[in-house]
Amino acid sequence: MAVRRRRALLVWAAVAVVAGALLVVGLAGHGTALGRPAPALPRVALVGPAVTLDTLLGRRGGPSGVAKHGHQRPGTSGSAGGGHAALVLFWASWCEPCQHEAPAVERFAQSAVGRGRIVGVDYGESDGTGPRGFLRSYRWSFPNLSDPDAQAGEAYGVTNLPNIFVIDARGRIAAVLRGPQTEQSLTRALAAARS
Repeated sequence: MAVRRRRALLVWAAVAVVAGALLVVGLAGHGTALGRPAPALPRVALVGPAVTLDTLLGRRGGPSGVAKHGHQRPGTSGSAGGGHAALVLFWASWCEPCQHEAPAVERFAQSAVGRGRIVGVDYGESDGTGPRGFLRSYRWSFPNLSDPDAQAGEAYGVTNLPNIFVIDARGRIAAVLRGPQTEQSLTRALAAARS
């Protein structure tokens, strides 16, 4: 009886240590990014239309945040009119956790909550064949941009993949989701950014 109890206690202690480590890893870097204006998105579309922060956030364009050719000026939060929260997902075709979460991301993008609220950014891949194959394989239907030199990722503070930045309607980083997500966790993150 005592051996069984000790074994159960050891198992629970191990679970607590692993859960704590995952929490620390998942929250690493949150304090530095939260609340600051979201950097500009890359300008090159990998699949679908090129997307700016203003268009992703559903804000009416205006001179305050949009430069020539409709691209978001770095460090600006765009116009004040309207808007909603959205997600910026950094991924790569070679990333196994990205492959794991890919079906859930597409379900989210197709849902009533997620439609038009997410853009993918292929991080650091200069050859487009791998990323395009990834997008075909998982049938992602939402816009995806290319960040071959990882400049946008560095500006956002990407530390591992996948990284999802939750952007509030004001164009500020409201949360950072590190590691694979589920359709439910994406829905919760978007809802929290609206409140």
